[in-house]
Amino acid sequence: MSKEPRPEIPRKTVYRLSIYLRCLHRLKTNGIRTVSSDALAKAAGVKSAQLRKDLTYFGQFGTRGLGYDVELLAKMISQLLGTSSLQPVILVGVGNLGAALLSYQGFQQEGFEIIGAFDAATDRLKARNLPRPILSIDALPAFLKEHRVKMAIVAVPAPAAQEVANLLVEHGIAGILNFSPAVLQVPDEVVVNNVNLAIELENLSYFVRA
Repeated sequence: MSKEPRPEIPRKTVYRLSIYLRCLHRLKTNGIRTVSSDALAKAAGVKSAQLRKDLTYFGQFGTRGLGYDVELLAKMISQLLGTSSLQPVILVGVGNLGAALLSYQGFQQEGFEIIGAFDAATDRLKARNLPRPILSIDALPAFLKEHRVKMAIVAVPAPAAQEVANLLVEHGIAGILNFSPAVLQVPDEVVVNNVNLAIELENLSYFVRA
């Protein structure tokens, strides 16, 4: 039985769906069972018209006068984003930032699990109190083949980032969350999301300057 094709959703819409999902989780935790489009849009920091447009990817959804069923909408968004079950992720680069990511307890609550961590300096890292063993980068190809992981977090220094990306793509990684300041060159079918803290701070600096 073939799967139904996923709708082509713009990247910015996917990002907003993730925000809506977190808002819905908070509502559910607070015992709220239905929410209006206006209330959900306000919680997510978007306009009501934008939220309703984003949710049209689910077809006709919601009840006029009653709003959206919180649990059902959260379930539908989770299924679309692929986080209704734990998604395996690997981490490459266990310096200070990588170690903090590896120790973060919130990933599983959001539907992700770091199942493997890799670094070129495993001997240096053995003494650190980390939640899982750090494997040599040489073990990466065999690990990916065994576990069929599709997503990776890259937190290596800029000079090593492209080489790591090449290795990941060669062995089946289709999505990379890049914490390295390097601009990665990957095939068109591989998705890279860049997290550059310096750029984010520069952006804030523009808005807060006197």
